[in-house]
Amino acid sequence: MGTDRFTPGDRVRTRATDPAGHTRLPRYARGAAGVVVERAGRHPLADDRAHGLSPQPQAVYHVQFPAAELFGAGDHTVTVELWEDYLTPIEESS
Repeated sequence: MGTDRFTPGDRVRTRATDPAGHTRLPRYARGAAGVVVERAGRHPLADDRAHGLSPQPQAVYHVQFPAAELFGAGDHTVTVELWEDYLTPIEESS
């Protein structure tokens, strides 16, 4: 079992790719910036399982996004459950 890459409060960005086949990364959240709210366990990547693979479990996170980041408008937030492979860190500017 590997080490979780992110902790609550970390700023992250989702991948912007449009993979062929099944993915649990919603199209509306691709390329969006959000904040890790909490860890949601460790689970095999559903994308790989849909392709008949047997992936090792990886960290899953609840990530909160401003609605305006996802949809261009809105004053609320949206929380999405995302696998670690979908996320990259956003480095803080100094």
